[in-house]
Amino acid sequence: MVTTTEAENQGKGSEVRGLSQVERVVDTYVASTKTFQDIRRDATWWLPFVLGIIVSLVFVYSIDRQIGFEQVAQANINRSAQAQQKMSTVPDAQREHVLHTIATSTRVLSYAYPVFNLLMALIAAGILMASFNLGLGAQASYKRYLAVWFYAGLPLLIKYIVAAIALFAGAGSEQFDIRNPVGTNIGWYLSSDTPMWLRTLFSSADIFTIWVVVLLIVGCATVAKVRRSSAAFIVVGWWLLIILGSTVMAAVQG
Repeated sequence: MVTTTEAENQGKGSEVRGLSQVERVVDTYVASTKTFQDIRRDATWWLPFVLGIIVSLVFVYSIDRQIGFEQVAQANINRSAQAQQKMSTVPDAQREHVLHTIATSTRVLSYAYPVFNLLMALIAAGILMASFNLGLGAQASYKRYLAVWFYAGLPLLIKYIVAAIALFAGAGSEQFDIRNPVGTNIGWYLSSDTPMWLRTLFSSADIFTIWVVVLLIVGCATVAKVRRSSAAFIVVGWWLLIILGSTVMAAVQG
């Protein structure tokens, strides 16, 4: 027979028990609120970061193996009028060497992407903390916003896994765009004659990116303890600014 005191202790014990890292990852896809509520208990974020490294390396390896970064570099040059103009000034005898140099730097930067991803996450978490804590008077810690950022980004793993599978299957290697590898947005389907800024604009409304934005709204609202409408105003506002900046840069590059 369980006494009242024992029952209370058992109840407290069940309340203290949180989600494992694996459970958090799974719940991010199927029951995201549980994951973000658990972040208030423990803001650990190592598993989504490790998964991101693994998927990133597999994706880059699939490019290296199936396409080659020389072709990626050439495709990037073909998409930019500014890059084409620079290449036109290079003597014919040196073009192959210049292209090889660009391809090598692209390969190195691609394999090192997890490092840049971590730096971007550190900056983004600081921006979110400033936006919510200063703008809305929330009191969530920096580490919680960082955890929200990493878990909210998990849907992108599906996108790049699909892209890697498609590459190993030999699909769409001629005009491959490393920045937009899968047809989950309108920009992917636009012809190469479409202005670069327009393709960039339509590529921003990616299914997986929208999923990430929604998770950021839910996650920030949960850890900051604010209304989701307020969180949406901040997150979507920053997202639109990023889209605007990317579109302007693409227009400048031609």
